[in-house]
Amino acid sequence: MYIAVKGGEQAIAASLELLAAARRGDAAVPELSAAQVREQLRLAVDRVMAEASLFDPDLAALALKQARGDVIEAVFLLRALRTTLPRWGYAAPLDTARMRVQRRISAIFKDLPGGQLLGPTYDYTQRLLDFELAGQDNPVPTAPQADLPPDWHAPLASPIDELTRQGLLEPCTPSDGDPVPPDITREPPAHPLGRTARLQMLARADEGWVLGMGYSTQRGYAYTHPFAGEIRMGAVPVEIVPDELGFAIEIGEVLVTDCQLIAHFAGSATKPPQFTRGQGLVFGHGERKAMAMALTDRVLRGDEFDEPLSSPAQDSEFVLAHGDNVEASGFVQHLKLPHYVTFESELLHVRALQAARDEALAAIERSAQPAAKEAP
Repeated sequence: MYIAVKGGEQAIAASLELLAAARRGDAAVPELSAAQVREQLRLAVDRVMAEASLFDPDLAALALKQARGDVIEAVFLLRALRTTLPRWGYAAPLDTARMRVQRRISAIFKDLPGGQLLGPTYDYTQRLLDFELAGQDNPVPTAPQADLPPDWHAPLASPIDELTRQGLLEPCTPSDGDPVPPDITREPPAHPLGRTARLQMLARADEGWVLGMGYSTQRGYAYTHPFAGEIRMGAVPVEIVPDELGFAIEIGEVLVTDCQLIAHFAGSATKPPQFTRGQGLVFGHGERKAMAMALTDRVLRGDEFDEPLSSPAQDSEFVLAHGDNVEASGFVQHLKLPHYVTFESELLHVRALQAARDEALAAIERSAQPAAKEAP
């Protein structure tokens, strides 16, 4: 709080009123509702949910509205609310093989069991502004009705499972000893972290940061060139196992994006030649984040494959400690807060250094003057 600023609480109250007015904008324009944000800005809503670690589209939309579209501020708001919510149980691990797929593609297999499902994607659009969207009376589009078999909603087998059966792709197995995954929201991370903790931190890390780390691995700052084995997006059942029942019951479902990248590995003294995996899983429809996460996950596993660790994206502590946008934003933006005492101390220090430097230069000049007089 700027308690030293003249006006004090009155100035802060006025600032909040200005913020509310700025959020509302031109009163002649209809107000944007949280429901509109939820339905029409869904990718932003999904990103906020992923980085806040809270699946609730309504609350994420409200946070975006309150934050005036600032995704990081919306993540901060949703995380703050999350800390106040009671935790009454843990869900069983999500089984993405049971996903009701809305989109599912593979870049390495032309023919898949169940086929390629393109779903809603920008992949085949021209990046040209559609000025018709600027209007208010556009007809509501209708989704095309595909000619699908009666069991189209049944779970689809992963196309890369066959590679695993043939011994060409590393199996997807738990870590050594199968430890219980830590909860990074309740247990402060201590480096070095295991893969389960790394994946949690990557899942809620800033998308831009993870994208940059993943992109760096493609530009030569690591030793991988992966392929998209499978990317799928859809609804996955959420189950819990109540103590009084002893078996799983379904309590709902969440929309997730799952990405499995596979990378060539030439083998080492302890590992045979094979393809290896990178995993990405995020709330909502977030392919770019899931792919970047999978890229980064794979290079962070370099020690498992005796690979040289020489690139920024291979430094686990560097990648994970700087990916939290809420923490990063707070640390950067705290510079706006009063630092009067600290700056005064620095000011005195710089003045003392300047005085010492001036005195040293003057002493050098004085010592040189007699020699100058004796010169012919």
